[in-house]
Amino acid sequence: MKIVVIGGTGLIGSQVVAALKGRGHEVLAASPRTGVDAVTGEGLADALRGASVVVDVANAPSFESEPAMAFFTRSSDNLAAAETAAGVTHHVALSVVGTERLLDSGYFRAKLAQEELIAAAGIPWTIVRATQFFEFVGAIAAAATAGGVNRATSAPIQPIASADVAAKVAEAALGQPLNAMVEVAGPERLPLVELVRRYLRGVGDEREIAADDEADYFGVVIDDRSLIPVDGAWLSDTRFADWLASQPKRPA
Repeated sequence: MKIVVIGGTGLIGSQVVAALKGRGHEVLAASPRTGVDAVTGEGLADALRGASVVVDVANAPSFESEPAMAFFTRSSDNLAAAETAAGVTHHVALSVVGTERLLDSGYFRAKLAQEELIAAAGIPWTIVRATQFFEFVGAIAAAATAGGVNRATSAPIQPIASADVAAKVAEAALGQPLNAMVEVAGPERLPLVELVRRYLRGVGDEREIAADDEADYFGVVIDDRSLIPVDGAWLSDTRFADWLASQPKRPA
């Protein structure tokens, strides 16, 4: 079976490509780097020719409202048109747990628009919503300690290893379309401030982080439900401490 992975050269996409190739499928890693641009439509028709499944794990290059909305809506429209023309029978996309609860953020408004376009396109679909990747915790920590102010909310977060997300996306691509969303998360629920603290200590950074429930999460004030998966979500086995132990430490 031919499967095209949009964003197939990125963090998640490259792992999805490897997983699907390991199962013996013909897999095309599609990205601007390989001559396929879903936003402009360049190379899409050729890439999708003969494909049964398209997996979209591409992410906007900017978290700002207008660029993110343009990225997700244009790419979704172009993919829907190209998939219809190619006879694609399953569209799988990666999204974010809590998207509809984070609409003060232009980025999450854009993600919700993407989800809605997928559901309305007429192509059988599955959306995998994931919590924040372990690999993203460094950026969360940097945002929490920006400008000499070291603070983060105590609202809970349940992060997951990117490898586990990629495995579930690959599994969805090989399954039947659900015409529904599934949610995946890590095994541990922690206050975000504690997650940041553990990350900083794990990489050898001794800065103190204060709990402040007015501190924003990338411009959005979050609460106890904002980043948490639904009951019955699939939970991975990989614990943050085990992943963190494998990360490089800062030079002394």
